[in-house]
Formats: sequence, structure tokens, C-alpha cells
Amino acid sequence: QVQLVESRGGLAQAGGSLRLSCAASGSIFSIYAMAWYRQYPEKKRELVATITSGGRATYADSGQGRFTISRDDAKNTAYLQMNTLKPEDTAVYYCKAVIRTTSGNTDDYWGQGTQVTVSS
Repeated sequence: QVQLVESRGGLAQAGGSLRLSCAASGSIFSIYAMAWYRQYPEKKRELVATITSGGRATYADSGQGRFTISRDDAKNTAYLQMNTLKPEDTAVYYCKAVIRTTSGNTDDYWGQGTQVTVSS
């Protein structure tokens, strides 16, 4: 069994910064891509950033130049550093990881979601 646990998001003022983390645990053999998504009320989840197992990062236009995704494979953890926050970054943020378990199965796993609120 695999779990992804995200850190608390929090509240920031516009122009401020927040850092999210997402730690995977359980019967992990290997973690492939990791990603962060966000979801506005009554909207579909949208991709924010992705990082491959080799460390290559890609970003949605909304976070380009402001957000940085990283990972620490020794800790099975992904991070999302968010700078120059805007009120429109207010959303629930989810991490996702593609994980191969010790039983040999590969699936997508999701964190529980964490609220980020940016005040103007």
C-alpha cells in the first residue's frame, strides 16, 4: 500500500511565498514522475508542474517563472516552491506520483489535497 501525504498549504499575502511538500511512503519500489495539480471550486483539476525521475521539470503557463518543482528521491518527497503568489493561485493543491510498488504494479497515486489561500 502506498500513501502520499502533503504538508499543510497555508495563507499568504499576494507577492509572498509558500512551499508545499508531498511525501510518499509504503510499498514503494520506484517513483517515476511526480506532479502538482490544483483545483478551483467546481472546476477540473489542472496541472501545475511535473518532474520526471531524471529531474526534468515542466510547468503550466500559470506557474512558469514563479513556481519551482523539485524532488528528493532519498526521502521520496516532492516539493513545490511558490513565489510571487497571486490571489488567483488560491486553490486546493494535490500531488500525484506514478509509483511502481514492490508487488510489481504501477499506478497513479494522489495526495489528500492541501488548501492554499492568497490574500490581495
